[in-house]
Amino acid sequence: MELGTDIAVCLVSGGMDSCVTAAIAARESKELAFLHVSYGQRTEARERKAFQDITDHFGVDQRLEVSIEHLAKIGGSSLTDTNIEISDAQLDSPDIPSSYVPFRNANMLSIAVSWAEVIKASSIYIGAVAEDSSGYPDCRPEFFGAFEAMVARGTKPETQLRIRTPIIHLSKSEIVSLGIELEAPLELTWSCYRNEDLACGTCDSCALRLRGFGHAGVEDPLRYET
Repeated sequence: MELGTDIAVCLVSGGMDSCVTAAIAARESKELAFLHVSYGQRTEARERKAFQDITDHFGVDQRLEVSIEHLAKIGGSSLTDTNIEISDAQLDSPDIPSSYVPFRNANMLSIAVSWAEVIKASSIYIGAVAEDSSGYPDCRPEFFGAFEAMVARGTKPETQLRIRTPIIHLSKSEIVSLGIELEAPLELTWSCYRNEDLACGTCDSCALRLRGFGHAGVEDPLRYET
């Protein structure tokens, strides 16, 4: 990876993947700008708290919190529509889970690009993981390659932005191990799709997280119902 970029915009949801990605961005960049995008999800308040805690941990002053509630109004996802049940994890299923928020990453990246162009950032970091891509089409490497090409055609000539996905080919256990190596504050993160107090332990995100910690041989600092 190219090191020493001037300013890096890092999308920080408050989850484990974005936290580890933030730690990588902190190692590789001279200056950080953290972006949090809410979209009317069930655990919006808890994720925002996690973002704020992580941002404070890294000492990032340049932070931006925005909401794209139109995704909740559009619906189609159990994360934003309470009429759609959040199903228990089926990690071996090839089907797109109900938690998929249609084209969410493109919406979030568009905001990141707008901000990055204004503050003259050179990189945008996002904690996408290809392990999730069987369920989430916008977590695939080819999606980010296509988006970066689109950014080059839709921004000012002097704008040079790279979309960086440093953990995209890692397993969850590798992400846990890397997070510990980088001293990322995993205890500040939140992953559960259902709850904002105790993590449910059974939704897709909880199950992937628990499997990652288990395979890494590390105790998860989050508290679970089950």
